[in-house]
Amino acid sequence: MQTDEQLKEIVKNKYSEIALQDKETNMSSCCGAGGCSTEVYNIMSEDYTALGGYTADADLGLGCGLPTQFARIKKGDLVIDLGSGAGNDCFIARHETGETGKVIGIDFTPAMINKARANAEARGFNNVEFRQGDIENMPITSNVADVIVSNCVLNLVPNKHGVFTEMYRVLKPGGHFSISDVVLVGALPEGLRKDAEMYAGCVSGAIQKNVYMELIHATGFENVTIQKEKAIVIPDDILVNYLSATEIAAFKSGSTGIMSITVFAQKPLENKTACVPGGGCC
Repeated sequence: MQTDEQLKEIVKNKYSEIALQDKETNMSSCCGAGGCSTEVYNIMSEDYTALGGYTADADLGLGCGLPTQFARIKKGDLVIDLGSGAGNDCFIARHETGETGKVIGIDFTPAMINKARANAEARGFNNVEFRQGDIENMPITSNVADVIVSNCVLNLVPNKHGVFTEMYRVLKPGGHFSISDVVLVGALPEGLRKDAEMYAGCVSGAIQKNVYMELIHATGFENVTIQKEKAIVIPDDILVNYLSATEIAAFKSGSTGIMSITVFAQKPLENKTACVPGGGCC
């Protein structure tokens, strides 16, 4: 059983490799975790090409949704992208927020930061900035962001509650997030759950859908809504690396579901504090 720090190091090393791969290689695996499929399967990622601001060089095929499409970004907004990769969601967010807005991408993989910065500089995007950092401890001032987006990233983080707490901290009162992520309904087979490669591939790091939603509510967010949901199917030629034929059959016929969800939630305009009996409300 890996520690949180060991899991983070696995993810950092894997995504350093992914930064140097092409989109087709990344899309043939689970979130780019490895070229383990004998055919190109678009397992999780969705088609970004119709969205304004789409930048092919920044699209590594690693997402599991289109959070920027649902993020309600307005002109002049400050947008933060968690796990910004090569910058694709940041550049789409820039298209929405315009020249008067600003976009900050955060990623803890130096190779991804370098690739994203090169993409931004090549296009003269002066209002898009990339910062290296851990999204459990964001290099961002409190109460500054209008919108947070993230695409298939929180499932890679062991301390998901810590990330939601940080999101709450950096959002302005009334600010909101729209994030796409992988969640589970039912228990994964042990062969998938314990494998480090499948953790880097966004699968074994996913948690139960109901727990995920409860974390958002418990952090204090309101107006929590699932904006989109779809099933994710892992092909047999990937499963065979982790499960026996009998286990694959049982997994496919069982009650376990791997889902991609896009979730919206808002930070309250005013902090809600508890009332003390006899002492009023603070």
